[in-house]
Amino acid sequence: MRHVLVAACAVAFVASPALAQTRSSAASVGVTGGTLGIGPEIGWRSTNFGVRGSATLFSLSRGVDSDGIEYDGDLKLRSFGGSLDFYPGGGGFRLSGGVRAGKNRVELTATPAATTSVEVGDVTYTGAQIGTLSGEVRARKVAPTLTLGYGGGVGSGVYFGIDAGAMFQGKPKVRSLTATGPISTNAAFQTQLANERREIEEDIDNFKVYPILQLGLGYRF
Repeated sequence: MRHVLVAACAVAFVASPALAQTRSSAASVGVTGGTLGIGPEIGWRSTNFGVRGSATLFSLSRGVDSDGIEYDGDLKLRSFGGSLDFYPGGGGFRLSGGVRAGKNRVELTATPAATTSVEVGDVTYTGAQIGTLSGEVRARKVAPTLTLGYGGGVGSGVYFGIDAGAMFQGKPKVRSLTATGPISTNAAFQTQLANERREIEEDIDNFKVYPILQLGLGYRF
């Protein structure tokens, strides 16, 4: 996170003053892309203040290991939000605070081989007993954001922007964890499944703060 912020500050302060906002006020439309996803962005700016709004989405699949269980993880980013920008001195450098809402989530599935031994909670079972494990990880639906960045024109109404910072989404929670095998309705197994859910939450406890690095390109009227 520290390196992301340093990079954004470096871009903001090193950028040529010729790229800074020169109009007293302007509306803009464009596209933004980065760790929040990709999507449209609209905005308006006066000399020292501005507002922006965007909607972003992105999907990514990768393997996830939690306590020896290999899950297929599907990251799905779906959010929208806005920010209030402050431009000290009326240049391109900006400090922004905002809020985002949406349904960012990770869907987890694991289907161990039938003869494989798998520890669920504190007890070992076979893959045949468990069947397929399925769960969903979610953070808060509404989260505040804080970023540092730069936004300025590059000629003929075209503008470029970069923002880096964080979204304070809180501790992610495993909303559900289920199994499809013959043991899935067993009371003792359900207890261990609840223990497994808590262990997954401990593994992802460090993701209370989600890093933001977004690039923007558009047209200013």
